[in-house]
Amino acid sequence: MVMSLNVTIKLKLANRPGALARVLDVIAREGGSLGAIELVSASPSHTVRKLMIRLHQKGDLEGLTRALKELPDVQIIQIADRVFTWHMGGKIEVAPKRPVQNWEDLSLVYTPGVAVISETIAREPDMAYKLTMKGNTVAIVTDGSAILGLGNLGPTAALPVMEGKALLFKQFSGVDALPICLDVHEPQQIIDAVVAIAPAFGGINLEDIAAPKCFEIEERLAHLLDIPVFHDDQHGTAIVTLAGLLNALKVVRKSISEIKLVLSGAGAAGVAIAKILKNAGVRHMIVCDRKGAIGRGAQPQNPFKAWIAENTNEDNLQGSLKEVIAGADVFIGVSAPGLLQREDIQRMNKQPVVFALANPDPEIQPEEIYDIAGVIATGRSDYPNQINNALAFPGVFRGTLNCHARSINDEMCLAAANALAGMVTEELLNPEHIIPSVFNEEVAPVVARAVEETAGRTGVARKILSGENQEKYSF
Repeated sequence: MVMSLNVTIKLKLANRPGALARVLDVIAREGGSLGAIELVSASPSHTVRKLMIRLHQKGDLEGLTRALKELPDVQIIQIADRVFTWHMGGKIEVAPKRPVQNWEDLSLVYTPGVAVISETIAREPDMAYKLTMKGNTVAIVTDGSAILGLGNLGPTAALPVMEGKALLFKQFSGVDALPICLDVHEPQQIIDAVVAIAPAFGGINLEDIAAPKCFEIEERLAHLLDIPVFHDDQHGTAIVTLAGLLNALKVVRKSISEIKLVLSGAGAAGVAIAKILKNAGVRHMIVCDRKGAIGRGAQPQNPFKAWIAENTNEDNLQGSLKEVIAGADVFIGVSAPGLLQREDIQRMNKQPVVFALANPDPEIQPEEIYDIAGVIATGRSDYPNQINNALAFPGVFRGTLNCHARSINDEMCLAAANALAGMVTEELLNPEHIIPSVFNEEVAPVVARAVEETAGRTGVARKILSGENQEKYSF
């Protein structure tokens, strides 16, 4: 079994001065970071404690275990992987909203009472939003072809990631989300499967589907379905990136229309970020893939890279990422670790904004450039300014479900980004605080309101019930 870097070690210690201190010294010496210490039991002769420990690299556990065993009066009772423990039995469940305690309850929630509900929805399909789970439920759909930074591990291995996303949906916005892991991989097969299951859901969240097929799947589903389709790896990343950039530019006092911006990565996230930045007013943008800058007049086979060729790099600059980054005000990376060094950032304009978002290892380590960058953001939680999709998707779907939207358009994404950016007030804004925390309980409601209002203004919100119908059904 592959072990994570988070473990719990249960120890039996002699109840005498210095016993715990010697254990803590060993943990530090073997490269472990100590978390909580829990006293399980105590007697005059012994104590039993649980220690939560984070290891810095794989292999440290073996050395730590050996060193602990060498301590006198210390017995290892159990070593548990904290990550595996948290996933035991899965992370979500389906729970009833109505009690069924007798035959009368049963007749209301199921047959014969449910028949009138089915007949009502057959006559008025939009009533499904009021009378079924559809009005608060999203399908998280994947084929497991691009899991986090792990690649194509397949649909079953994708399930724990989708469960985690469903948990965040519920915790942050009250949205019920169901993981749908498809064992089909061709775009048409995925499209057919999603269209077939769509009637039960108020929205579709595509997740961890590899580029370039993810573009085709999302685009075609958006045309085929009358519910929102949102590819979080594209649009969620783009929304949070723009929100962070808007505030970063305030910190360094630069105008979005005047900056030179270099974007590394032309996959799902890169294309979506380029589109939202252009819609937000970025005029001077160069996108690089593995071969370097994508220039005007290029004719890539991928139609989505063709959009980049036609809509960015107006000066048709040529060269590698390291070459075109000279004189840039902003770097955004959604590509690969270690692509840049300190000297590359030094060749940017003064107070450069650096969003090194590759996960788990960024394009450049923040420690290398703290003294020369105006603002630094990453995709990691252990540095300031984490660009985290969880700041976007719960609120975006809460807003679309609230107004029973037919789709998610560019204006709604821009509204979400601006609302998110606006949550960091001028008094709170600083180089290490350009984006709110994912644990800020106001994030999802604020984003939801912006999305809902924009959906209404742009004509994609449904009007479910007229006043007459509301009286008829006594809602």
